Amino acid sequence: MCIRDRGMAGFTDVRPDPAIIRRAQRGDMKAHEVLYASYARPVYTLACRILDRPALADEVLQDTAVEVIRKLAGVREPDSFPGWVKRIAVNKCLSHLRSPWYKRGVALERADGTRTAEPVTADHAAGVEAGTDLEAALTELSVTARTVLWLYDVEGYTHAEIGQLMGKTASFSKSQLARAHRRLREMLGDARGAEPCTQTSNSS
Repeated sequence: MCIRDRGMAGFTDVRPDPAIIRRAQRGDMKAHEVLYASYARPVYTLACRILDRPALADEVLQDTAVEVIRKLAGVREPDSFPGWVKRIAVNKCLSHLRSPWYKRGVALERADGTRTAEPVTADHAAGVEAGTDLEAALTELSVTARTVLWLYDVEGYTHAEIGQLMGKTASFSKSQLARAHRRLREMLGDARGAEPCTQTSNSS
């Protein structure tokens, strides 16, 4: 099962006009607004899917926007902009996953079977076109499996890249993806075999 086949999209549509990027680099706030509008939804969706916390997704989006403004001058090739923004957002998400606060919240949920924060809904993750069954199933995956699944199936990262981002190996990423696909098939009743996604450019 490849969730990209279910109509999910990542940063493939983030293609701002090079002129807008140049204007933003010169401090044009209107240009910054245009850039923000181009990447806000995929960044928020990415953060929702990885962190499963709308409040944290908001935080990731705002932190990403601040870093984009601060470091935009370093972007030399407009074509690299989508991948650059995606890397910033992914690193912000992984930073949250490594935080003691996040780990304590997950541990509490596992202990009492309840959520300590609001669930991800279709309204929160408006950029994701998926059925409610898949929406619910994704939230049932472990944090690690869900992260690997989203980075590989939707965002186009390779197993080697995911392993490096998470301080693990490519084999670790492969095993987590296989586990995620198997678990989704169990929950969704998908009789098809797990089909590997065709990797798209990571724009990095």
